[in-house]
Amino acid sequence: MKTFLLPLAVAAVGIYSLLPFLWFVLASWKSPAQLTAIPPVIVPEFHWGFYRSAIVNYGLLGYIENSAIVAAATTVVSIAIGALAAYALTRFHAAWLRWYLLVLLCVSMFPQIAVAGPVWRILDALGWLNRYPGIIVAYISFSLPLAIWILSTFFKELPYEIEEAALVDGCTRAQALRRIVLPLAAPGIFTAAILVFIYAWNEFFFALIILTSPPLQTLPVGIALFPGEYTIPWGELAAASAIATLPLIALTLLFQRRIVRGLSAGAVKG
Repeated sequence: MKTFLLPLAVAAVGIYSLLPFLWFVLASWKSPAQLTAIPPVIVPEFHWGFYRSAIVNYGLLGYIENSAIVAAATTVVSIAIGALAAYALTRFHAAWLRWYLLVLLCVSMFPQIAVAGPVWRILDALGWLNRYPGIIVAYISFSLPLAIWILSTFFKELPYEIEEAALVDGCTRAQALRRIVLPLAAPGIFTAAILVFIYAWNEFFFALIILTSPPLQTLPVGIALFPGEYTIPWGELAAASAIATLPLIALTLLFQRRIVRGLSAGAVKG
């Protein structure tokens, strides 16, 4: 009975989770008449007009470009700094390091609205409002603790003896990190990078208050602010949402094994 119920429960949860995504994908393929039909039409006509309208009339490609630049820069900087910080936390033993990780966890739990005012004032003083560096720095401040936590967990599982042997053979600490530790930590680095990228790609609140200029707005803000003269353009919203979700699905499917391996690091000992 258990062998039958478990797959059934997993399938039910999966279908329940996928329903919103499937609904707006189907809505994006409907014709305008089907979209407003009552009762709702389930099987669409595979009408591509909403995709064309979202790209041509609403400038969707510009929003995608902005999100790609911001998410990629955030990921690269967060992983570069996070890898060095995680390496130091796991290799150099000090009493305060354990408390440092706790502080990082507390910082990552702060609600965005609680720090929105100070972040906005700092970026305004630096002249970074409506500029890529402003939103990238804001994203790094929230994604860096996540990257450090994931990488610290993975670095702890790497055998120090391999690194020690490299040091004995003449490698410096930096060379051992670059040639030994980072290649072995690739699954954890991929996991942290993908999670940081997904966060930066989907983030809405800071993008809304920092990038107020339409040519610089990221994908979530751009889609949310799709203008409608008399009605809400549901078809274009559905098409844009489907396009925005595709890169995340592709990344997850492409690196799913690395993600699982990275997230499960440290779960089993011995």
